Amino acid sequence: MDDITFHDFWATTIDGERQEMSDYRGRLVLVVNTATQCAFTAQFLGLQSLQDRFAEHGFTVLGFPSDQFHQDPGTDEDTKETCTSTYDVTFPLFSKIDVNGSRAHPLWQWLCTQKAGVMGGRIAWNFTKFLIDGEGHVLRRYAPPVPPARIAGRIERSLDLR
Repeated sequence: MDDITFHDFWATTIDGERQEMSDYRGRLVLVVNTATQCAFTAQFLGLQSLQDRFAEHGFTVLGFPSDQFHQDPGTDEDTKETCTSTYDVTFPLFSKIDVNGSRAHPLWQWLCTQKAGVMGGRIAWNFTKFLIDGEGHVLRRYAPPVPPARIAGRIERSLDLR
């Protein structure tokens, strides 16, 4: 499993289309499990700010909604509506997934094996973030309370913008 990278996975977009992660080859990616009714939901604003600031330099935020912690009820359409109308999200969003357990999306199973958090391989809460390099390797895992603005410096360094 050592030769598997982020680019070997795919997921269903929030609009129901298959999205290959290999389409992000060469880009720095921040993968985040999101929720629309969480104490950290305001992080959508910070995530969108990172997207706006660094997209032209080869960076993308990818949002993976999850109701596994019971904080993103409703349909994918409800989630998309909240994200776009309330938080002006323009970065790619995916169909709701599980991030833990036997039904966890394969990408999230892999992410948890790459960088363990305080709970070992499990995702502790919504807005856990993984920074992935252009070759598909996990650079860093960020805990839910870490605001997106605190990741900006690492993004700048990874994109050679400093």
